[in-house]
Amino acid sequence: MEVKFGLYTISDQKERLDIEAIAGYLAKSYWANNRSQETIGKSIENSLCYGVYDGEKQIAFARVITDDATTYYLCDVIINEAYRGQGIGTYLVQTIVESERLRGLNGILGTLDAHGLYEKFGFERVPDRFMRRASKE
Repeated sequence: MEVKFGLYTISDQKERLDIEAIAGYLAKSYWANNRSQETIGKSIENSLCYGVYDGEKQIAFARVITDDATTYYLCDVIINEAYRGQGIGTYLVQTIVESERLRGLNGILGTLDAHGLYEKFGFERVPDRFMRRASKE
């Protein structure tokens, strides 16, 4: 799948992903700043992945984990700092949640600071229900 919007392209083709760029973006995040590039690579292998490109340069990334029957977990949504404020995150999330594959499934995610983005697409805040067990890595 490839979708053009303005100057940019969203693609779910894993061969286009720039793992070094993704690792660099995630290293600056609050949720994945300690992940190794090896762990990021393995997570990509086992997930649906979406890249946003300015020409050939990857400028954004998102990952989805799903059972393809009931639920998907949207994670690692990140935009290159130089490209923020242009609606790229909005268009990326819209493309994902409205995709044929995920449209009929329940979606979950976790965020500390982007509630407004996800609320545009029907996600609701659910206090005291999101739980996490940290890995021993």
